[in-house]
Amino acid sequence: MNATVVNPDSGDAAIPFTSRETATSSLESFRYDDRITRQFATATLIWGLVAFLVGIYVAAQLVMPQLTFGLDFLTFGRLRPLHTNAAIFAFAGNSIFAAIYYSTQRLCKTRMWSDTLSQLHFWGWQLVIVCAAITLPLGITQSKEYAELEWPIDLLIAVVWVGFFGVNFFMTLIKRRERHLYVALWFYIATIVTVALLHVFNNLVIPTGLFKSYPIYAGVQDAFMQWWYGHNAVAFFLTTPFLGLMYYFLPKAADRPVFSYKLSILHFWSLVFIYIWAGPHHLHYTALPEWASSLGMVFSIMLWMPSWGGMINGLLTLRGAWNKVTEDPVLKFFVVGITFYGMSTFEGPMLSVKAVNALSHYTDWTIAHVHSGALGWNGFMTFGMIYWLLPRIFQTPLYSRKLAEWHFWLGTIGILLYIVPIYVAGITQGLMWFGLTETGQLMYPDFVETTQKLMPFYWIRILAGLLYFTGGVLMAINTIRTWMNRPEIYEDPVYHAPALSRDYVDDPTPQSDLQAVLPTAKKLDRWMKMDWHRRWERMPMYFTLWTTIAVVSASLFEIIPTFLIRSNVPTIATVEPYTPLELAGRDLYVAEGCYNCHSQMIRPILSETKRYGEYSKPGEFIYDHPFQWGSRRIGPDLAREGSKQSHMWHLVHLRDPESLVKGSIMPSFAWLEQRELNFNTIPERVQAAAYLGAPYPEETLTGSIEMAKAQAEQIAKEIVAQNGPEGLQDKQVVAIIAYLQRLGTDIYKTPPAPESDPEAEPVQAATAPERKTVQ
Repeated sequence: MNATVVNPDSGDAAIPFTSRETATSSLESFRYDDRITRQFATATLIWGLVAFLVGIYVAAQLVMPQLTFGLDFLTFGRLRPLHTNAAIFAFAGNSIFAAIYYSTQRLCKTRMWSDTLSQLHFWGWQLVIVCAAITLPLGITQSKEYAELEWPIDLLIAVVWVGFFGVNFFMTLIKRRERHLYVALWFYIATIVTVALLHVFNNLVIPTGLFKSYPIYAGVQDAFMQWWYGHNAVAFFLTTPFLGLMYYFLPKAADRPVFSYKLSILHFWSLVFIYIWAGPHHLHYTALPEWASSLGMVFSIMLWMPSWGGMINGLLTLRGAWNKVTEDPVLKFFVVGITFYGMSTFEGPMLSVKAVNALSHYTDWTIAHVHSGALGWNGFMTFGMIYWLLPRIFQTPLYSRKLAEWHFWLGTIGILLYIVPIYVAGITQGLMWFGLTETGQLMYPDFVETTQKLMPFYWIRILAGLLYFTGGVLMAINTIRTWMNRPEIYEDPVYHAPALSRDYVDDPTPQSDLQAVLPTAKKLDRWMKMDWHRRWERMPMYFTLWTTIAVVSASLFEIIPTFLIRSNVPTIATVEPYTPLELAGRDLYVAEGCYNCHSQMIRPILSETKRYGEYSKPGEFIYDHPFQWGSRRIGPDLAREGSKQSHMWHLVHLRDPESLVKGSIMPSFAWLEQRELNFNTIPERVQAAAYLGAPYPEETLTGSIEMAKAQAEQIAKEIVAQNGPEGLQDKQVVAIIAYLQRLGTDIYKTPPAPESDPEAEPVQAATAPERKTVQ
């Protein structure tokens, strides 16, 4: 069994530790810094309420698009990224920092290495959140999911994460007084290292100004890098730190040691190595090479085993303590949270299977899946942790256990009321999109038919969000009243522990608790003796090195072939760079957040090609910085939108969507007709595109403003000829129309005559498919 030592913080329950120093070591005195925990816990509650409230507001816009009130910064496209960033980085982020700062000090028997770095981390992270809250509604975005923030904020994140948080954490490990690293610390190490790598490599960009940049990756490579980042941001920001939280706070709350030391090791290393491979399953049936998405699927399915190993380890930690669950709201939150972790990590691998993904991708099924993890796993683990922390960080009893119970039941009902209708909505979407008649025609040819079918489910979601938000309000009241009962001066007790010494004899490796429930595991336990891991646990930098190697090696095995094998992205001769005006229009499309509702990726599936046209090819996206394949269809796919409608149709549709499409939930973008297009920013955009590989001729590089104005003038004249208003040649709407009219048209052009130069690189000629007009 694991050796159990009582933590030095008074009043805390016992938690398993795995080493001891010699009795002759001199004792050292120290105090813990609970101020930083109080700060992050408070920020968690504040930003959590903001995230929930914004989520309810954007959900309401899907049934009442007029809630934008004609204001650009209140549209769904701009606020949806604000909601996701607030939920992930503000709510969940602050909660993991509260957990890490509290538990790391106790597990290492030392104060954090630098109070100054702790404070810089706290205030730096709040500054990041405030910058996100300002820039995203203003349309300042990279449009890459969970990585929307522009380059100055990305630099600030890197400084705060690595320079303040990372340095402080690892220096604390080095200066610790507890020899062995407890399992929670393993997951914290993996989180800090991997998130740093993901953030840096996914955000390599070419800036064109303070609030605009272009990623160095394009099209297929950009999509691959984004979902290498996006899936693993969920893995290493919303999973591994919360598993560390589980391994520390659940045993504390239950007053029980972790069920199995060996299972913890298998859980950790399997998760760290396998998770990093799984990202490409988000891109099934897209222009990504099939081998890459298939590889992602295989590793996603493998991921089910270590994930459930962690869930089992958590739930079995409660052996002998289940009677407490009925009485203690903290344990209630933890049990339901871990259960949702198990559900999400079963569903995730299932959704990675191609047959299932074909139906679920771009639908609300994915939204339900994400929210079951975010609200159930992350939310409930955070709530349980904070209720456990409040009496300890405020040094007074929790104000009301009854309010905590009410919070639990409101939150639980809210989650179920959210995910069940949205699961039904997602499956409904997929089946209606796939539906074909006996003659092979689309059963529901108008996209808006599906949209209207979902309205009752969207109304239920709003009610569910209000219930979950109300639970958060009850928690805030409980927290404030607990804080009001705090002592005038917090006690700051002094603790004592021996310093680490060279004269040290290691404890024996703990025996596996599997033997308690599986007697035949004795031989397996002997075969899997973990002495090597015990040695790693007392060498934090060595442990960190192997964690980094596991993450990097798995990443490189996927990334290198995708970037080096030319056949992955065959060139299409007729695909050309965007014109200067189209490039400006594309940037406006990104700024308005259109990518949140529209995909630009037609999959090679019969119902999709019938609905939208020729399926998308890898070579079509070589000038797309960033890619615009999307992850959800609230509106129809736009990959072949070019030339389907007149300029006047697009103008009216942007001004008043429902006047053309009855039942549309797209908001009005009428302001695009009033706002002038800043032609002076076009040259720097064209120069950046050229730097990234767009083969613009010299006359385009030197005369981009004149070319843009000429194209704008031509579009404005055609709008007038179609009985539209005059004077639009210098308005933003013209640039947007230019971009929309270009989408997906290149492959229908006639290929140029082949070069006679024998040394010229081979180019795949475009086979011009028949142009289909899809209503």
